[in-house]
Amino acid sequence: MSTASTTSTVQSVDTATRPVAWPVDRPRLSAYIELAKPRISVMVLITVSVGYAVGARGQWDLVPLLHALLGIGLVATASGCLNQLIERRTDARMLRTADRPLPSGRLTPSEVLLFATFCGVFGTLWLVTFVNLLTALLTAATLLMYVFAYTPLKRHTSLCTAIGAIPGALPPVLGWTAAGGSLDTGAFALFAILFLWQFPHFLAIAWLYREQYGMAGLKMLPARSEKTPIVGLLAAGYALALIPVSFLPRVIGLAGDSYLFMAVLLGAVYAAAAIRFLRDRSVRTARGVLWASLVYLPSLWLTLTLDHVRMLQ
Repeated sequence: MSTASTTSTVQSVDTATRPVAWPVDRPRLSAYIELAKPRISVMVLITVSVGYAVGARGQWDLVPLLHALLGIGLVATASGCLNQLIERRTDARMLRTADRPLPSGRLTPSEVLLFATFCGVFGTLWLVTFVNLLTALLTAATLLMYVFAYTPLKRHTSLCTAIGAIPGALPPVLGWTAAGGSLDTGAFALFAILFLWQFPHFLAIAWLYREQYGMAGLKMLPARSEKTPIVGLLAAGYALALIPVSFLPRVIGLAGDSYLFMAVLLGAVYAAAAIRFLRDRSVRTARGVLWASLVYLPSLWLTLTLDHVRMLQ
């Protein structure tokens, strides 16, 4: 074999075995993934799945659920992106958010707006086409309330937490309606549980970062009332109110006594953490409320789903 032929063969083998360059800019792809807040989106979609599982009343079909998760997930991504777009200057002033894609300069406002618009429009149209109109309308309403009510109100009134809790409590309702359910007592029960759960959770977060919120000009309650017990009172009050409200699925026949037992147990743990925070407002007790909230919700949803399935067998 000639030298030229050997060289050509070696070059061909080298070209064939050389790793192909990744066609996407990895740092930018990473920035878009971070912008979408995948951990929050996963939690939202789990909650949607719970609403679907309970709302289907045993008539489970994986395909409609997947359609609902895709559409709702895209709109949820759009909501988070638009929120960060509006708050990019505020985020730049807080240590915990300064490294987000927009304030850090990894993405531009026009890029985020384009991405959010695509996700929001495509997700809504997907729901209209493959799920149902009611779910699409409620999902769009969730985005509008979160982006155009809750987000701007954070700079003007501490009532923003209550306003934001409305769209925050809608994911299980979206799952319920995606399964074909109407806006009845079952949907209200799921909404009420998640609505009340949010207050101790977000009050604890706001208390932990009260100084940063205050410096950024956000009117979160802990930033305005650091030396008063109002934050602890509200956290404890909402946690205690959540206990009887969490009984609603048992009362209306969506779950049985196993669920009721867990609702009492989890509610007592959550309320105890909030009461400790009321008595001693410290980083330790605030984190205790936060951790109790993160144990409460997935545990309650899992118990509700399993007990509902058991009742249908």
